[in-house]
Amino acid sequence: MRKRTWLALSLVAVLTLTAVGCGKSDKNATSTGGTLAAGQAPGVGGTAVGFIMVGAKDDFGYNQAVYQGAQEVGKKFPNLKILTQENVPEDASAVRVMEDMIKSGAKIIFATSYGHFKSALEVAKNHPDVVVVHQGGAVPSPVPPNFGTYFGTVYEPVFLAGMAAGAATKTNKLGYIYALSIPQTVANINAFELGAKSVNPAAQTITVQTSGQNPWCDPPTQATATEQLIGQNVDVITQHQDCTKTIIENTEKAGKYTVGYHADASSLAPKGWLTGSEWNWGPLYTDIVQTSVDGKFTGSKYNADYRQGMKDPANPFIQSKFGSSVTDDTKAKIDAAKKKLEAGASPFTGPIVDNTGTTQVPAGTTPTVAEIESMQYFVEGVSGTISK
Repeated sequence: MRKRTWLALSLVAVLTLTAVGCGKSDKNATSTGGTLAAGQAPGVGGTAVGFIMVGAKDDFGYNQAVYQGAQEVGKKFPNLKILTQENVPEDASAVRVMEDMIKSGAKIIFATSYGHFKSALEVAKNHPDVVVVHQGGAVPSPVPPNFGTYFGTVYEPVFLAGMAAGAATKTNKLGYIYALSIPQTVANINAFELGAKSVNPAAQTITVQTSGQNPWCDPPTQATATEQLIGQNVDVITQHQDCTKTIIENTEKAGKYTVGYHADASSLAPKGWLTGSEWNWGPLYTDIVQTSVDGKFTGSKYNADYRQGMKDPANPFIQSKFGSSVTDDTKAKIDAAKKKLEAGASPFTGPIVDNTGTTQVPAGTTPTVAEIESMQYFVEGVSGTISK
């Protein structure tokens, strides 16, 4: 998900409330939304839609995917001005940026970074006529009638990408560079290892956590982390970072394989690109905007914690294209696994054992999406500890 400082401790608890949302009458949404007095439907009558991003729109990663999705909204709603702001910090600055967008006619605001959550809630409270949605958070209770969150089950395509990594490695050592130990990141790391191990039982994933003022996008730190992994004989590197360019380019220069995240960055690694997982936000963003301008946001599936998975054709998180080195045999195995996920299977059906030897998911048991999004352990085969 990415980049944020999210209320790191409080939202780890809140995330346990998250559930999958599919369809108009989503039975799995964790909340049903609030109610508004007649004539107060939020999102109606605006002349603009606002998108705030924590990083640059051309980062070959998270923010680039957001920007591309925003442009799709512009194509679908030519009468609405699309307001985008890059490099919005995860502090009070976010409130000021959103307030400026509202003054410019925005009745719908997308706050897209982990650490924008608190600011988004504040803006929603101060502007009940404005729809504010957050990317990846968890709605508090009681549910504000003009607020909601949305996301995809990111760990599913990451599991498939892990299969490509496990099949490609010659050293059986995979590298994973990540920022904060939020549950969605932890679930991705675990899914990657489980995918790799499904085709190569000897595969192991070595983690490196970035730190500093902006752990989600710090090119010098990313370069160091990449060198560190290559020095440990890792020959496939992936990441959970906002900006992906540095890691991918340095991995390519070293002659190693790369697995992408957030956006298609295959152009950066013409030789080493295997596959990846990326956001296709346009359809979901467009539907949220349509629901809002129709005056139907309150009580809708988006006025809650909305999640889409691979069993839903509209899942916003999709598998990236394959690189030239991926064999037909590997593609066939990934395709078979993808079909199972689309039919409702889970990468986390037990038995799942953590890297301390403790059984976390018993055999035959499948954790809920809420349980997966509150995951705070690394599975067997992942090296590293989770910072608290």
